[in-house]
Amino acid sequence: MALWGPGGLSRAATLESRASRFGHGWEAPLLFAITVVLLSFGLVTVYSTSAVMAQTEGLRDYHYVVNQAAGGALGVVLLGAMSMVDYRLLRLLAWPLLLGTLVVLAIMIIPGTQVIAPEINHVRRWLYLGPLRIQPSEFAKLTLIVWTAALAVRKQDRLRSLTRGLGPFLLLWLLTFALIAAQPSFSAAAMVVLLAGLVLFAAGARIGHFLMLGVIGLPLLWSRVGSVAYQLQRVVAFLDPRHDPAGVNYQITQSLIAMGSGGMVGKGFGHGEQKFGFLPEPHNDFIFAMVGEEWGFLGLAMITLLFVAFALVGYRVARNAPDRFGSLLAVGVTNLIVVQALLHMAVNLALVPTTGITLPFLSYGRSSLLVCLMSVGILLNIARHAERDRE
Repeated sequence: MALWGPGGLSRAATLESRASRFGHGWEAPLLFAITVVLLSFGLVTVYSTSAVMAQTEGLRDYHYVVNQAAGGALGVVLLGAMSMVDYRLLRLLAWPLLLGTLVVLAIMIIPGTQVIAPEINHVRRWLYLGPLRIQPSEFAKLTLIVWTAALAVRKQDRLRSLTRGLGPFLLLWLLTFALIAAQPSFSAAAMVVLLAGLVLFAAGARIGHFLMLGVIGLPLLWSRVGSVAYQLQRVVAFLDPRHDPAGVNYQITQSLIAMGSGGMVGKGFGHGEQKFGFLPEPHNDFIFAMVGEEWGFLGLAMITLLFVAFALVGYRVARNAPDRFGSLLAVGVTNLIVVQALLHMAVNLALVPTTGITLPFLSYGRSSLLVCLMSVGILLNIARHAERDRE
């Protein structure tokens, strides 16, 4: 039916009003639907895994899920904002965002700032701003991705050079890494640099340079691991799973027990037993294992397939992005969610050494949740602009 002619303009207006606010294509609605499913399932699982822990701490059984829901509500607002504001504005703000992040990370570790960045369990990872408590290292993931994508576009013709291409990126990456590692939070620092490095690799940087840097940096990283007793113990535990099953290997042993005991369909919602003091951090670092215990193999498969679908659609958005910056930014924010999910699952399955990595949209942690929802908003924004260009 023609849109031009008598009544054509009104029909076009009607079709436009019925279109999705995120764009006319199917990518953005599907990404949003996957996000809603994961977030909803995450809230249910956080309640199931944290209720007992909350009661033992003298809190209401719904304490943690209410906090997570509040973070989710704010995150959805930020998702909507990021989906409507032109993503190309982030390219203009790349340097201010990165410099602001570096200043906040420096405040976290300098002496005399314990009032707003107190030491908790011998680490300083949280910033207190009145009633708010945020984890700056989580936001550093997003800001470094934005900055790397913006600079990669400007240096596109020099990316294959080690000194003129990769060198400037390394300076800022290493500075960010050092500030986060000094909290200390070695795994968060490594994750930030990994995500930024993947953006630059997608932009066309030579893989040989990354391999060379890996060879050079491996001894330094090993010396860093060796200098911290608990990090070294985790590596030893990974290399020898039978070593100290009641000590350093306790977490991963209980994680495997949880998933193994769930069978095909699980023990049922709320009937998991590992949350009764057996598995530490069941609502956070090991929530994937708790899904396996209560929802079984089918639950684990469902979560895995949802993240696979998110990855496929996210990379499709990157391929169809209107410009180079949008493409690299879409790759970066998709990796932020997918790579983190993959590593969380690998930790829970004892495929990599144990470290604190949350499962996006599911694990308890409001800073991580906010960053993930903002990342989805950016992806929706890029998808919307890509569809407009196609039309």
